[in-house]
Amino acid sequence: MSRSILPARALRGSLRPPSDRSITIRAALLAGIAHGESAIYAPLHSDDTEAALSCLARLGVPIVEHDGALRIRGHGLRGLRAPIQPLFCNASGTTIRLMAGLVAGQRFDTTLDGNEQLRRRPMRRVTEPLQQMGAQIEDTNGCAPLRVHAAQAPLRGIDYTLPIASAQVKSALLLAGLYADSPVVVREPAPTRDHTERLLRGLGVEVTPQPQGEGTRIMLTPPERPLPAFELTVPADFSSAAFFIVAAVLTPGSTVRLTEVGLNPTRTGLLDILNAMGAQFTVEAIGEACGEPIGTVEVRASELRGVEVSGALIPRAIDELPILAVAATQAHGVTVVRNAEELRVKESNRLEGFLAELRKLGARAEPTADGFVVEGPTPLRGATVDGLNDHRVAMSLAVAALVADRQTTLLGAECVAKTYPHFFEDLATLRAEL
Repeated sequence: MSRSILPARALRGSLRPPSDRSITIRAALLAGIAHGESAIYAPLHSDDTEAALSCLARLGVPIVEHDGALRIRGHGLRGLRAPIQPLFCNASGTTIRLMAGLVAGQRFDTTLDGNEQLRRRPMRRVTEPLQQMGAQIEDTNGCAPLRVHAAQAPLRGIDYTLPIASAQVKSALLLAGLYADSPVVVREPAPTRDHTERLLRGLGVEVTPQPQGEGTRIMLTPPERPLPAFELTVPADFSSAAFFIVAAVLTPGSTVRLTEVGLNPTRTGLLDILNAMGAQFTVEAIGEACGEPIGTVEVRASELRGVEVSGALIPRAIDELPILAVAATQAHGVTVVRNAEELRVKESNRLEGFLAELRKLGARAEPTADGFVVEGPTPLRGATVDGLNDHRVAMSLAVAALVADRQTTLLGAECVAKTYPHFFEDLATLRAEL
């Protein structure tokens, strides 16, 4: 499916971005191994979350939706049942990696698989530490499908240092740690999103984070009691809000208010970067949802300047780096991003692939060995671009099209359904406020 996007005169109005994908998936998985019926209010409905729920259903977990909530009845840590078919994770890297940790300690065989796109993503980063814990898990040339054999004994505790900061790998090891015979320690070189730790602590699991250099040391002590059923409301996803944050900054005359947005500091690196670039925005904290800080972000059109981004800031903004590249095309000076080689192994190659599409619009943007360089400000011109079957690439290109000089045609626009099925409708709403 293609979308035609015209330049915008301004964006104005207020909206609540869709609920957080990371929290929805994590909460659903934990509800599946809790004892009793949990209720997850305002869950995200997207391709990725549906993949996670489908996997839980195949593991024998009853799931219904009622009164705006997912109601998931878990039967405890050992209540999952052997699936008749492989667990198909579609294109969800979060689902397959976290599910690998969850099934590693089960007493039945499981196969985890996904579509062609997911089969290209690296999985050895999660299978190797799980093997060190005693899990009988095999990958396929470092990728999916993953075959997990029945655990013959409790998993072993581990003290593992992540070679690359990864919230997905960290979370997989913590979930596997629920089935271990001793504590699990994960050391990350830089802080990554900590939704799993917050949710586990809310369920009474002892999870202790400690600063360690530029990173964090997290220790989980296996629980002695069943995980209790719970209720929570999922906040709006900061990563989805990021597209409208940048769109408002770049489009002259814009003022956009985004409500109930998750403001977990491990996720909001983009705000720190935009602040350094000179963006005008305010953040109003309004409380918490499921142990996560939430608030309102109001953004105004702003003049930007180039910056350099690297180090511990990268994991806090890894999903927002494509939309940051779009912002950099309109900033005065050079923007340099380093230590972001992880972008090569996302849903697409977000260095070479995405930047090539951005150059079709006239951007002066080039990949480097571990990041990219963008020179600005550059007048963008309408063109035909490809979303590369990557939701963040497609939405970033759509934002760039708003400040182009004429109509842009975005091919493969349907891929936004991975995390933000109503993205184009929400964009139209903000344009209509004029």
